[in-house]
Amino acid sequence: MRAMRTAALMLGPVGLALAGALIAADGDAPQVLALAGGVLTTGEAGPRAYEQVSLTLSQAEYRQIADGRMFYDTRWAFYWFEQGLWGRGPTSNADACATCHRANGRGAPPREGDRADTFVVQIGVPGKGANGGAQPHPNYGVQLQTQGVPRLIAPEARIAFDWRTHTERFADGETVELRAPQVRIEDLAYGPLGDDIMISARVAPPVIGMGLLDAVPEDAILALAARGAPEGITGRPNRVWDVEGKRFALGRFGLKANHPTLRQQVAAAFIEDIGLSTDLFPEQNCPGAQRYCREMMVAGKPEITEYRLKAVESLLRFSAVPARRNLEGAAVRRGEMLFAQAKCAACHVPELRTGEVPGQPALSRQVIRPYTDLLLHDMGEALADNRPDFEASGREWRTPPLWGIGLTQTVNGNVNYLHDGRARTLVEAILWHGGEAAASREAFKAMARAEREALLRFLESL
Repeated sequence: MRAMRTAALMLGPVGLALAGALIAADGDAPQVLALAGGVLTTGEAGPRAYEQVSLTLSQAEYRQIADGRMFYDTRWAFYWFEQGLWGRGPTSNADACATCHRANGRGAPPREGDRADTFVVQIGVPGKGANGGAQPHPNYGVQLQTQGVPRLIAPEARIAFDWRTHTERFADGETVELRAPQVRIEDLAYGPLGDDIMISARVAPPVIGMGLLDAVPEDAILALAARGAPEGITGRPNRVWDVEGKRFALGRFGLKANHPTLRQQVAAAFIEDIGLSTDLFPEQNCPGAQRYCREMMVAGKPEITEYRLKAVESLLRFSAVPARRNLEGAAVRRGEMLFAQAKCAACHVPELRTGEVPGQPALSRQVIRPYTDLLLHDMGEALADNRPDFEASGREWRTPPLWGIGLTQTVNGNVNYLHDGRARTLVEAILWHGGEAAASREAFKAMARAEREALLRFLESL
C-alpha cells in the first residue's frame, strides 16, 4: 500500500479513482495528507508545478482548457497588424494574463528602473462606489493604467517603488531587516489625483486551486466566521456584488475577497489589467477626462467572447495543486505543531471540504488543504492600504491560501510575499503580521532559532 501511495504522487495530477482508493485506505497516512487538492493534486514539484490540470476530464474539456491556456499565454495587441490577438486597451497594465501570473504563479514589485509589469496600483477616493464597492477616482477609475496605445493614447501614469526599512529583533537577539514600499506616481496624464486619494499596491498572487476554492460551500465559510476562534481573531466574510446574479454574495476571490466567483474574478482581471471587455464588464476603462480613450476604435465588443472567457475560466477551475512534500521529516512535524500552537491555523485553516459540483467529480466532495478560511482579518496598520472595498476595511485582507507556497522560488524565481511583495522571505512575511495576527507574530519572535527553522520547514513543505 505504501508503494502504491508513493507511486500516485509521482504521477501528474492524481487520478480520481486512485486518489479515492488511497484516502479510503488510510485517511491519516502522510501520503494521503499530501493530497493538498484532493484528486486535483499533482506530484509535479518543478518549474511547471502550478501549471498542471486535472486528468479526469473529457476530451472536449481538455480542448477547451488548451484554448484557455492559449488565451492566457498569448500577447494581446493594440493594433490588428501587430503580432498577437487584437483588442487590447485602450489603457492597460499588461499584455497577457501570464505577464503578471507567470507559470500561474506570483508577480514581484519592480526593481529600480524596471517597468511595473507584474503588479498594479489600485486607487480610490472616500465614499462608496456602485453597489458598495470602492469609489473610483473620477479621472482614473479604480486602477492606474501604466500603458496606453502607442502614438495615440497616453498611459495614465508611471509608477515606481522606493523602500523604507526597519529592523526587527527576535528574543534570542537575531535581527531581520524589513522593507515597506513607498509608491511614487509620476507623469499623471489626466490631472492630479487629489489629497484624498487612497493607494493600494498589489502583486499578482498565484492562481492554483481556484476551482476548488470556488466549490467550498458558502455555509462552510460562514461557519468558520461563526466558530469560537482564539481571542482577538475575528474573521468575517466580505459581502460583494455578483455582477451576473445582480445580487450581493459572499466574496472569496481577490486580495480583499471582493469577487464572489471565479468567473467574475477572471472577467475583472481582463478588463482592469489588459483592457479586454466581456459580457460581465462591457465598458472600457475610459473614465472622466479620457475623451480620446472613449473615442478609440476597439476590435469588437466584447473582445473576450463567451467562449474565450469560459476557456480561461476552465483552465483555472481545473488547475491542480502541488502535493505536500517531506511530511514525515521530524522538523516538518515539529513545525506543524508550532504553527498550531502559535494560532496561525486559526486563520490559515488547514482543511476544508468542497460541496457537490454537478457533473464535476474532480471538484466535488473533496477534502482539500489550502490553509485559508477565505475570510477577512484585520492585519494591523503596518499592512493597511486604507482603501475599503465593499465590507473590507482598509486594514483587512482575505487570508491567502498557503498551498504550494514552498515551491514559489522554483516556479517564479522570486519569493516576494504579501499583497505588495514587500516580504523577501517567509520570515519577513510572518514579521509583518499585525492586528489579529500580532500574537502569532510575537509567538514566532519568542521561539528559539531551532523552533523557527522547524516552522519554516513546515511552510516549505506545503
